[in-house]
Amino acid sequence: MSKVLIGMSGGVDSTISTQILKDQGYDVEGVYMKLHNKSGYHEENIAKAQKAADFIGVSLHILDLQNEFDDKVFKPFVDNYEKGITPNPCAVCNKNIKFGKMVDFADEIGAEFIATGHYLQHDGKFLYEAKDKNKDQSYFLFNINPSVIPRLLFPLGQKIKTEIKEYAKTIPELKSFGEQAESSEICFVETVYTDVLKKYVAVDQEGDVLNLKGEIVGKHKGYMHYTIGKRKGFSVNGAHDPHFVLKIIPELNQIIVGLKEDLSIFVFEIKDLNMFLDQKEIDCSVKIRYRTKSVACHLSIQNNKAIVKLKESVFGVAPGQAAVFYDGEKLLGGGWIV
Repeated sequence: MSKVLIGMSGGVDSTISTQILKDQGYDVEGVYMKLHNKSGYHEENIAKAQKAADFIGVSLHILDLQNEFDDKVFKPFVDNYEKGITPNPCAVCNKNIKFGKMVDFADEIGAEFIATGHYLQHDGKFLYEAKDKNKDQSYFLFNINPSVIPRLLFPLGQKIKTEIKEYAKTIPELKSFGEQAESSEICFVETVYTDVLKKYVAVDQEGDVLNLKGEIVGKHKGYMHYTIGKRKGFSVNGAHDPHFVLKIIPELNQIIVGLKEDLSIFVFEIKDLNMFLDQKEIDCSVKIRYRTKSVACHLSIQNNKAIVKLKESVFGVAPGQAAVFYDGEKLLGGGWIV
């Protein structure tokens, strides 16, 4: 009987994934990972995870990774916003924590496989989009170590989220999991990211809004409130058309704005590539944000950087965000927009 370590968060996805693996005959052990120090958060979720583990009949380990999370995920999150860059903490966490430290722990306990409640699939070499396109999380796993893929199990890859919630409701002991609200996209952000930043850096500092000519045309409430493509929260004197953030200049606390067509991009660069195939020239498609549709492109790779040439323009290409490449539903890899 193969042993599998599954991440258990106290949510419905990881709970039902654990039940599925147990039903499939695996020797299952769960692990709850403490990643941040949000007050009361872990106590509540550990109780939920333990309730699920007890019912399903698996042991639950508690892994304290708060120092690692702070160093690898949270501090870079704050630092990037200070630099005027829009971070993607979930992709960083998946690489370093969920498919990094969790894999190390699986090795410690002799687990052959690692499982999570993520919605995606794989064939042993490549990751693929999930059946449920509304919940697909492949975008956030572009950065994981390719060597880990053969050991991964994603019990929900062929499932639909609504079916998972309804299934949980049919089991009296797990009904509450099917009824609870969805967790936030970034686990340590309860409201908006600026509320988190305000505890560490001075976010609310009024500054100048510039047009493309370098002329001061208005005021903003602090550059960290803005990402590329944002159209609200600043003033543009005399403007009749909507204006969008084109560039952030953190050292001067300035933002440059323009019309929507000024956001249009056909070519951009990426760095720190993590690719699942060994080719230097690739025709594929790219997503520049999680909820955007993929766009056909040509990828030219040199060393650890690449040039992305789009077949049609996209709007709001933000430094620090992930550019993730696909061939149909197959995930090819990705990198960070510069």
